[in-house]
Amino acid sequence: MNINEKLIIALDVDNLSLAEEIVNDCGENVIFYKVGLQLFTREGIKAVEMLKKKNKKVFLDLKLHDIPNTVINAVKVAYEMNIDILTIHSMGGFGVMEGVAKLIWQLKDGGNQVPAVVGVTLLTSLDGAFLEDIIGTTNRTIEEEVIILAKAVKSAGLDGVVASPKEIVAIRENCGNDFLIITPGIRSIGTEQQDQARIATPKDAIRDGADYIVVGRPVTGSDNKKKAVQSILNEMKEGMNERKAT
Repeated sequence: MNINEKLIIALDVDNLSLAEEIVNDCGENVIFYKVGLQLFTREGIKAVEMLKKKNKKVFLDLKLHDIPNTVINAVKVAYEMNIDILTIHSMGGFGVMEGVAKLIWQLKDGGNQVPAVVGVTLLTSLDGAFLEDIIGTTNRTIEEEVIILAKAVKSAGLDGVVASPKEIVAIRENCGNDFLIITPGIRSIGTEQQDQARIATPKDAIRDGADYIVVGRPVTGSDNKKKAVQSILNEMKEGMNERKAT
């Protein structure tokens, strides 16, 4: 996979014209874009169509989380959009994940091109206090909780997970090399952490084994988006060289 394909720029804006402006400003070096809740709630399929017209890949990050029948039917609709990656939430349970996996297998067996479907584990904005305050008293760390969820995602038959860069190595060790790992929470050295709790640099995330990294504000908030993209790609190349050297 070309290093450019490993970079996903998050279009976390609330209108189509601004999203398209960002895509144009980023230039040809960006192949993959994330359409998340904010943009999709406002613009719906038009956001996906805009990207496809520009021959871009689409990561539809809706974190689908509901009863199995509802999520499976939503995945059917998403499949018709010709997206490349789709997220569902692993906290929806094994039945949801297995049902979605079976749907994707059926579509693939029919000769259809299908998206990769990945399970969201724990959001990168969460830290260890979340397990104690929300889930209750537990002896498990964030990493241990993420690994439990990642194993469930793999067992259900999904393609991979979304997890923070802090858990990449452990997920790779427990789930193998063919398991997709998508990591938000990416910040270059010297940039603000903002609302992310578990972060890493592009170089470190790629070196540790991420298949894709998701970058938003460090690019979309930059006055020179092409330069910001190139800087991140350079860091990613360094990480890939270090990965190959180990």
